[in-house]
Amino acid sequence: MKKEEKKRVRTFSPEFKKEKVSMIEEGKITVIQLSRLYNVSRRSVYTWIKKYGKLPATERVVVEKKSESMKNIELLKKIEELERIIGKQQVKLIYKEKVIELGSELLGKDIEKKYDMLSSKDL
Repeated sequence: MKKEEKKRVRTFSPEFKKEKVSMIEEGKITVIQLSRLYNVSRRSVYTWIKKYGKLPATERVVVEKKSESMKNIELLKKIEELERIIGKQQVKLIYKEKVIELGSELLGKDIEKKYDMLSSKDL
C-alpha cells in the first residue's frame, strides 16, 4: 500500500501578494504565468487581486492577451505613419499651389483657371 502524501500548505506574505498583484496590474506577468510559476490556483491569484489590487472591489479586472496589447501598439504606429504621410502630402500640395501662384504672376495669366478650362473640355 502506498503512503498518502500530505498536501503541503504554503502561506504567502501580504507583501509578496501585493508585489505580484502590482506586477499583474502593470502587465509584467499574467495571472496564468503567476499561477504556474508559484504553483498557486488562479482562483487564489484573483482573490489576491481583489484584496490587494488598485481597483475598487466593485470594478472588474480585464486581463488582455499580450497579442491584443501588441495589436494596439502596432495600430498606434500605423496611425503615426499615416499622419506623417498626410503631412508630407499637405506640404507637397502647398508647394504646388505656390508654384502655380508664382507662375501665374510671372506669366501674367491665371494658369489654374486656364488648366481648369482645358480639363473641362476633355470631359
